[in-house]
Order: sequence, then structure tokens, then C-alpha cells
Amino acid sequence: MSLDPLQIRPDFPILQRKSASGAPLAFLDNAASAQRPQVVIDAISDCYQRYYANVHRGIHTLSEESTAAYEAARETTREFIGARSHAEVVFAAGTTAAINTVAHSWGGENLAADDVVLLTIAEHHANIVPWHQLAERIGCRVEFLPLRDDFTIDDAVVQAKLDSLRPKLFSFASCSNVLGTNFPVAKWTGMAHAAGATVLVDAAQGAPHQAIDVQHWDADFVVFSGHKLCGPTGIGVLYGKETLLDAMPPFLGGGGMIDRVTTTGFSPTGLPEKFEAGTPPITEAIGLAAAMRYLQSVGMDNIQAHEHVLCQAADAALREIEGVEILGPTPDRKAGIVSFTVDGIHAHDIAQWLDTRGVAVRAGHHCAMPLHESVGKTASTRASFYLYNTLEEVDRLVQAVKEARDKFMRGGRRRRRRSPSPA
Repeated sequence: MSLDPLQIRPDFPILQRKSASGAPLAFLDNAASAQRPQVVIDAISDCYQRYYANVHRGIHTLSEESTAAYEAARETTREFIGARSHAEVVFAAGTTAAINTVAHSWGGENLAADDVVLLTIAEHHANIVPWHQLAERIGCRVEFLPLRDDFTIDDAVVQAKLDSLRPKLFSFASCSNVLGTNFPVAKWTGMAHAAGATVLVDAAQGAPHQAIDVQHWDADFVVFSGHKLCGPTGIGVLYGKETLLDAMPPFLGGGGMIDRVTTTGFSPTGLPEKFEAGTPPITEAIGLAAAMRYLQSVGMDNIQAHEHVLCQAADAALREIEGVEILGPTPDRKAGIVSFTVDGIHAHDIAQWLDTRGVAVRAGHHCAMPLHESVGKTASTRASFYLYNTLEEVDRLVQAVKEARDKFMRGGRRRRRRSPSPA
């Protein structure tokens, strides 16, 4: 294997605890939110204990030190994604907030009635609802690309939709949070630009698991969250090409986005502060930078290769269980996510049974209702892997699914429930 998770696991304090059942914790819910290494916890604690103050406008020592750490975190982020300038890195509350910023600011200025926003049917609700809201405000249309039977999307269909619909925006995930399908970002971006479309890439499931170079992708906007890549909650990144961000009006007003205010109006400050109204996520940014440095020390290519090994093992073993259906392509086409259903057993029952065996997974629609509807399912169970997961945990997952199937089917239990699940 490309890295040794047994050497990684001691870096994560929470992984030393037992599950509620008393069994060792196998945390396989990483697509929803990852765990934090001690270095991230320490970075946040160190800020609060030694130099925390509000940033940018203070002239005392604590403010200056806090400002320096906050802006150093922006530079770490710029390097992590390969952006040209710090002005292209905006800290937001998360992926959802970043997409909403683009929808309100860029969308409000550049889209009009009957313009088209093109999405894939595999999108998270965070990359659907803001565009529906925009459509309600201005009358634009939201169109979707369909899946093939192998849970991928045909490039020819993408090209046909770009040619026929001439969308103003093509917004898509680099990786599906349900299927695990990796989409060809650079290729689709080039196709979209040739058709005159602006491109937004939701990298919430991509940034934590693979090296990202926004210049290679050439997308106009790229968004992702901190909490999925071992960083804190409450922070995410909006990358935008500087010329686009500079032309966009600010989304939120007040605080740090101000240059001058009078009784008759205001003028915003420059990038990136123009989109960081109010007190910014100071300690969160510092923690995010620590997480990025930690992941880079392990190696993003090593992490991606390790997850591929785990995904292959889980995918192959689960497919061998009678009644199990995998929602997603073969492992060579996807990231470390394996979503599945078990014939006759609701996803929540499977997840609850797994929890009694110390295996933490996610069950429900995973904030992707249109996707589940398109494949004829109301819910699925999702196991998602990260750098600290092991093949032994994959074995525990598979064995617990076998036991659940035998127990539930033997007992004739066929519970049908529906409830939402985040991420």
C-alpha cells in the first residue's frame, strides 16, 4: 500500500476511542466530514491561547500577529490549489456558502431570463438549490445531464447539451458524493469554454483526496470545504479567476468588505476582502492551513492511491454479497466512496446494524435526491474512505453487511423509512 494507515492513525485522537457499542471505531463516513489530526487541534488551540484577536484593522500586537497568521493561511491555501494570486482565494463558510456567493453575485450580474445553468444529475443539493433560487428570482433555467447505466456521463452528451442549450454556466462536481464518480474536470472545462460557458467546479469531494491544480483545470470558479479535508467546520474556499472576482459585486455587506461608507452609499474594498464581510473565520483559516500542510506532508498522491486500494477491496467484496447493489462505477472510475443498497432492507437499518459493530457509515439520500430518484432509489448506505482507514476496517464493513443481510432477511424485517441525511 502507498502509505501505512497504522502510522497515520495515532495522529487522530478521536480514532483511539471505542464506538458506542464498545467495538473499535471504524470511521467510514469521511465523505460527510473527516476527522482532525492533532496538529490541526493544536493550531486552533495555540491561536486562542497565545495571539487571538480580530484581524486587519487592529494596530496592537495581538491583532497584527493574528492578521499575519490569517493571511499566511490564505497563502498556504493558494499554494495548495495552485492559484496565481492571493486575491483569487476567498474564505467562505463552506462549499455551500461559496456556491451561493457565486450564484448571487456573478449569477445576478451575468444571467437573465431564459439563460441556462447546466448541471449534472449527480450534484449535491448545495450545487442545485442556489441555481433553483436564482431561477426563481430572474427566470433562468436549470438543466441536467443524465447518467449512463454505468454511473458515468458521456462526453458526447455533455458536448451535445453545450451545443444545443448554450448555457451561460456549467456547474458540476469533480467527484460525486454518492457514486464516487470522478468527472473529467479539465476536459469538460475546455469544452464548456469553447461553447461560451463559465465553469464552476464543486471540489468538496475532490480537494481532500487528490492534488488539485486550478490552473490546469482552468475552471472559472472552484469551491470546497475545510471540514472534509481534516480542517475545521465553518470554513471553505472560493477560488475565482481574479478578473471575474474583481468584476463581481460583493454578496454580503458590512465589516471587512468596506472601503468607505457615507450617508448616501458605500464603496467596497478590493480582493479578496470584498467577499469576506464581517469578522472572518480566523481560527478556522489557521486550522485549515494546518490541515493542508498535514495532508501535503503525507502526500496527496499517496492518499489517493491508498483510498483506491480500499475502494477496490470494498467494492469487490460487497458485490459478492447476494442482494447487494453498488451505486457507482467500477473503482477505476471513482474515488474512495462505495454506496450500496441491500435488497429488502432499508439503508437506515443497515447503518444502524453497522454501528453496533463499530462501523460508522452514512445512510439516506446524502443530499442528492435527484440522483437517487434518477437511479430508482430512495436511499443508500455509503462507506467513504480516507488516509487513516485500513483494509481490516473494510473487512469489518463487509462482514457486518453480510451479518445484517442474514439477520434481517431471516427475520423477515423489511422496514421502509425515509429521512434526510446531510452531505
